[in-house]
Amino acid sequence: MESSVVTILFGSFLLLLLMGAPISVSLGVSALASFLYLGENPIKFVQIAFTSVGSFPLMALPAFILAGALMEAAGISKRLVDLAESFAGPFTGGMSAATVMACMFFGAISGSGPATTAAVGMLMIPAMVQRGYSKGYASAITASSGGLGVVIPPSIPMVIFGISAMGLMPPPEAVAQYGQFQSVSIPKLFIAGFLPGLVLSCGLLIMNYFLSKKHGYKGTTEGWSMAVTYTALRKGIWSVLAPIVILGGIYSGLFTPTESAIVAIFYTLVIGFFVHKELKFKDVMHSLETTTWLTGRVLLILFTATVFGRLLVENQIPAVVAAAMLDMTTNLYIIWALIIFFLLFVGMFMETLAAIMILTPVLLPVAYNLGIDPIHFGIVVVCCLSIGFQTPPLGENLFIASGVSGTSIEEISLRALPFAVASVVSVFLIAYVPQIALFLPGLFG
Repeated sequence: MESSVVTILFGSFLLLLLMGAPISVSLGVSALASFLYLGENPIKFVQIAFTSVGSFPLMALPAFILAGALMEAAGISKRLVDLAESFAGPFTGGMSAATVMACMFFGAISGSGPATTAAVGMLMIPAMVQRGYSKGYASAITASSGGLGVVIPPSIPMVIFGISAMGLMPPPEAVAQYGQFQSVSIPKLFIAGFLPGLVLSCGLLIMNYFLSKKHGYKGTTEGWSMAVTYTALRKGIWSVLAPIVILGGIYSGLFTPTESAIVAIFYTLVIGFFVHKELKFKDVMHSLETTTWLTGRVLLILFTATVFGRLLVENQIPAVVAAAMLDMTTNLYIIWALIIFFLLFVGMFMETLAAIMILTPVLLPVAYNLGIDPIHFGIVVVCCLSIGFQTPPLGENLFIASGVSGTSIEEISLRALPFAVASVVSVFLIAYVPQIALFLPGLFG
């Protein structure tokens, strides 16, 4: 019976994907077909779906999307880019290094890879081209750095991983062997993402330095100026304060991640209307429209993926996958490599949020059985899938950078390959050295 259900579940899912059906439809139809095969009441399908989208932490999702859209319209992102550019100065590849830093700054307030690429790309790609960079290289570094938006907290994929992992208890045999695991929470994931985000950024900056040296991309001719940096910091002080207010409130215990997203919206509205005076009513309406469309798409995937994941757990697919991996080898480093390459492959073809919701119930039990901390595992999953934003064929950041610069996807993809390699090396470092992810959560207790 179990093997038949798995065949129906995965067979119909893959068939619908090959036919070109949206992933939410593929997940929902395959799950419903399995329910009907098992003789389950379809009402159970609806109940599971409703429960999955009715959780309090999930309210952070539309709120962070809206906050990111409003920050772009309020001029916050432009000031962050100006500040990052002022740090570049005369260094080799200074402008492209500033792009990486700008993506880090904007990632700390948006939580989205495509949003980070769009906001930074519209300002930095033309500026780099004007400084003598090729359009292809400028687009590639922007698309590659945009993935930092989902690693630097707050992060929408971390919210989704937290929700997906909270209901998965460690197997008793794993607890007996390794002791009690720490619980999964969204604040822990957020604070754990800081140092891995810096490691990924350093990998991109190092690769950028060598490529810029090879292509002769130099910094500004006027040199580094304290006065310019001070001016940019003075103009952008309210923008810099945004991530401090959002994340400081979470870690100080003043509010939860969900409440922090509402604080971010309120902060942006006040700064946009009364300080920068650049935010208009039509911008607010456009931001609401964008948020509604994105949130609706994500929630459709979420509730169908939740039902799909429940069927996987009930049919003990995670246990089978864990046993197969452990039968192959018990070497932790080899299994980490298998998981990373698998996630990189999935990230090339599947949207990040859908991949997290589908794979968390399958892979997290494997991690528990190997004694891997769930927070560390969640960070590695998000880092791996963030690389999918810059790798074809899905590569959302590539399409956005292509639209902004007018450069072909093929050229950007080719020039983004070295940055993808640098990111993969960084992910292996994060996986093999757990303290990179676990140091800050441990420090803050």
